[in-house]
Amino acid sequence: MASVRTHFDPTLMDPDRVYQLLTSSVIPRPIAWVSTQSAEGVDNLAPYSFFTIASVHPPIVQFTSVGRKDSLANIEATGEFVVNLTSELLIDQVNGSSAAYDAGVSEFEALKVVSAPSVKVRPLRVKAAPVSFECVREQVISIGNSHLILGRVVFVTANSSTLDDDGLPATQAIAPLSRFGRTEWGLTPETRQVARPITPE
Repeated sequence: MASVRTHFDPTLMDPDRVYQLLTSSVIPRPIAWVSTQSAEGVDNLAPYSFFTIASVHPPIVQFTSVGRKDSLANIEATGEFVVNLTSELLIDQVNGSSAAYDAGVSEFEALKVVSAPSVKVRPLRVKAAPVSFECVREQVISIGNSHLILGRVVFVTANSSTLDDDGLPATQAIAPLSRFGRTEWGLTPETRQVARPITPE
């Protein structure tokens, strides 16, 4: 029996409902736990699930801020940020940092997130993050009600316990968090190794 298709027309929908539709469909989404520092020296930490790689050469990562938030304001002011990857052990602090704290409040302090100094940028990194990408602002692109932030990776730190025999991060060791729709979070996924096909002649 053929399935029945339900139709959605974004032009006829409330923007909040479109957001719910997109975030419930594009899953799972890795989380960028972005640490920044304001021009006044206040440390900020916030999670973003619209996150991926934009370029390899040069190495650039990207995340999207829906609306104007403290992270964006700090990046515009200082040109620096850190993308910290998240793990299962950090889920409560990651979720807590999504609250709308005042710009003068440090989420590191409010949520007791242990920090460590970065090597090449001023914002702190999350000490327990399995991998942290230190970035300088490459470009900010405003699209509709959102802002796409691209950052050039200038330094990477990784907890040695997350690295495999090849010296690269291992999925099970990272135990990555991800976001699904509504209040759903994803924990460490099952994995399967499938070799890429040989290019046809």
